[in-house]
Amino acid sequence: MTTLLTLISTLLWWVLYSSIGALFFAIIAWAVLRWSERCAVVFNRTYLACLVWNLIGLLLITLVAMHEGHTKPPFAPLLASTLLRGALVVNMIIGVFVLWRLIPRIDAHRIRLASACMAVAVMTAVAFGAATSLAS
Repeated sequence: MTTLLTLISTLLWWVLYSSIGALFFAIIAWAVLRWSERCAVVFNRTYLACLVWNLIGLLLITLVAMHEGHTKPPFAPLLASTLLRGALVVNMIIGVFVLWRLIPRIDAHRIRLASACMAVAVMTAVAFGAATSLAS
């Protein structure tokens, strides 16, 4: 029973932290996509895409951290890992695909693939900057 409660608690915290991060990144993505597309994009779909991407990304990074054995601070050795760098590239590709497929413009056309790439690049740069400042 304790294992089941621990698993449920872990899943709830995973979704909670992902949704908080998704809101922060959705604001950034919405601004970048609005600028890049020169047209309004739907914010709630931007939030949904960022939430799906955060859930997948957090799971991917957690699995890499558990595999590398760096689950407690300091995280500087984890950031230097080639496996994490490869996982971040895969995460960015997943992010581009998710944003491109889930976010429509106001005129009901899908955003351009280049706009999704730009939004993912900006969000990854912000996240990596935050991670490196917290790791040191």
